Amino acid sequence: MADIRNIVVLTGAGISAESGVPTFRGPDGLWEGHRVEDVATPQAYARDPDLVLDFYDQRRAKLHTVEPNPAHDALGRLDAEWPGELLIVTQNVDDLHERGGAKRLLHMHGELKSGWCLACGDRRPFEGKMAERPTCPACGARGHIRPDIVWFGEMPYQMERIEAALSTCDLFVSIGTSGAVYPAAGFVQSARQFGAQTLEMNLDPSEGSFFFHESRMGKAGELVPEWVEGLLSG
Repeated sequence: MADIRNIVVLTGAGISAESGVPTFRGPDGLWEGHRVEDVATPQAYARDPDLVLDFYDQRRAKLHTVEPNPAHDALGRLDAEWPGELLIVTQNVDDLHERGGAKRLLHMHGELKSGWCLACGDRRPFEGKMAERPTCPACGARGHIRPDIVWFGEMPYQMERIEAALSTCDLFVSIGTSGAVYPAAGFVQSARQFGAQTLEMNLDPSEGSFFFHESRMGKAGELVPEWVEGLLSG
């Protein structure tokens, strides 16, 4: 590990689940009682905007009831102390990485606490209730703000930046991801193609577990602090 300088970390629902954030799809295939098709597609928003906006308003409000866990805190420490390049790419839409101290961070699937005005394209931090059809602070249009979330059928954010980081990293680490959702599931193959070492930390082997050089199974709140401590202590 002495030759490791540039690191890309991918995190998924598993890291936030340990803080009490429900995973995207539960064992019954539902997301907090709703079919994903009814709350996480552009078609669902066009069909029933009240349902979709209220769903995300509730998810946003619940962020105040959860706290970062030791895995988030450890990645915040890595961000503060790692002298090389670091990019933490999260599939999660919560703000637990930020609250854990991470700054070199990219939300590839958007953020619950961000709004996107479809009238003018403005994106900015958002608190409150979109279901109340607020006015856009940029253009003044009312009722056009939607969650700044990547829904099924939409392109994840900043893919060029992610691909550039994968092409130059020495180590790719995946934490708490199922390995079932693309393009994120393919990041390990991209990193390996450019010669990176690869490490997976997960409760159970992911669908792409065989692509990783090393897999560590267990809770992120235990595995990640141990890994960060070992990395920083050299």
